[in-house]
Amino acid sequence: MSTNYARFGGNRDTSAGKKSGGGSGTRAAAGVGGRGGNRTGGSSGGGGRSRRPVPLKGEFAPPVSVTPALPPVTDFAELDMPDSVQRALVAEGVTEPFPIQAATLPNALAGRDVLGRGRTGSGKTLAFGLALLTRTAAYGRRAQPKLPLALVLVPTRELAQQVTDALTPYAKTLNLSIATVVGGMSIGRQSSALRRGSDVVVATPGRLKDLIERRDCRLDQVRITVLDEADQMGDMGFMPDVTELLQQVREDGQTMLFSATLDRNVDKLVRTFLTDPVVHSVDPSAGAVTTMEHHVLEVHGADKHATTIEIAARDGRVLMFLDTKHAVDRLTKDLQDAGVRAAALHGGKSQPLRTRTLDRFKTGEVNVLVATNVAARGIHVDNLDLVVNVDPPTDPKDYLHRGGRTARAGESGRVVTLVTPGQRRDLHRLMREAGIHPQTAAVRSGDAELSRITGAQAPSGVPVRAPKSSAPEETRTRAPRARRSPAPSRGRRESAEMAAARKAAAVRRAS
Repeated sequence: MSTNYARFGGNRDTSAGKKSGGGSGTRAAAGVGGRGGNRTGGSSGGGGRSRRPVPLKGEFAPPVSVTPALPPVTDFAELDMPDSVQRALVAEGVTEPFPIQAATLPNALAGRDVLGRGRTGSGKTLAFGLALLTRTAAYGRRAQPKLPLALVLVPTRELAQQVTDALTPYAKTLNLSIATVVGGMSIGRQSSALRRGSDVVVATPGRLKDLIERRDCRLDQVRITVLDEADQMGDMGFMPDVTELLQQVREDGQTMLFSATLDRNVDKLVRTFLTDPVVHSVDPSAGAVTTMEHHVLEVHGADKHATTIEIAARDGRVLMFLDTKHAVDRLTKDLQDAGVRAAALHGGKSQPLRTRTLDRFKTGEVNVLVATNVAARGIHVDNLDLVVNVDPPTDPKDYLHRGGRTARAGESGRVVTLVTPGQRRDLHRLMREAGIHPQTAAVRSGDAELSRITGAQAPSGVPVRAPKSSAPEETRTRAPRARRSPAPSRGRRESAEMAAARKAAAVRRAS
């Protein structure tokens, strides 16, 4: 199916307002202020924003769309996308759209603002990515130096890389360039990519703001903006930066906001930056994936470590979550000493090191990835069927996102949480808030029930050599070594003598 590019070139009118193409005009809508203003309008004539439902405590009240949404599709061939993109979908093995893609893509391709919620692994990246790339290519121009045309904001470096990897095959077919802008990597290289002209920028807010302050990037030509995992932006304290960045993009542009969970943290973003959005939700915010099993394993504190090691020694990969970087490094070392091929991932490691560690986990070079919450979002690993909360999460959203690393894209998986007697009450409360009804069992290391649920087995006991990229001592949080005062080297003595000679010569000249 060839693309009717003309549909993207003209003005976009809706009953809620008008987003004109061209120039840097303002969003004009009845009862709706411009970008950055207070857009909390109630019911009004002339197509103004409808009054929002009163939210329940802690819940997100989605806006009511004024303009009817286009109907969902059942096949990618029904979508008005270039033939090259359709061929790329087939080449990537993407044969039929997931529900969130089927519902949002027709509207996103038509230029509507979109508010989408879908569980992790439900296909959100292509839901916004295919529309973003198709519409960007349809403008018939390419990015000038420092002036990207489309922007995807994400909360973590791992998610930024995952989005870039997912979109690259389709961007290539459209001759679009993508720049990944994240912390922990060379800012000079990122600056060079922007200076050459990048059509699409996938960025974490902090690093993008740094590059803008360095005058290496401007956002006033960005026509399409996506916020992925927007609720985590609020959790991580990014909201001021996100708001500042969104105020810099074209006011007549398209904005899409996607997340696995939506809560009141993103309410202000929706009210301020989305105009008459199409709202689609695959799952309720506390919904559980039907192909995912949830288990709470009650353990005694003294036996928890041995139980954890036996689970890690199972056949197959496992992702384990702990609260702190120190605990991650310590458990990784213990697993390696017990004969388990394990690697550590946390924010104390450099980004190249984190990337290599993830690659080794995905390829099976290591069987166990031990991580902090930095791995709770933005990591996709095929055939990962077990996630273990060694340290129980303290927030329902953290639980859902940790567990969302398994049972992705229709696959099945299990989420196991280890809980000691003193943690039971808090965990039961968290499960209720998350809408999870787990199976509970009391286990000990060596139990048949533990093996049945997790595949646990005794480790070999033969220490394994840690992959270079996962050695705990290579993290940036290591304690500095005590430094001896070395004896003056010959070079140092010569430097001192030369300095004395220069000083003497200066004295002579002064005299």
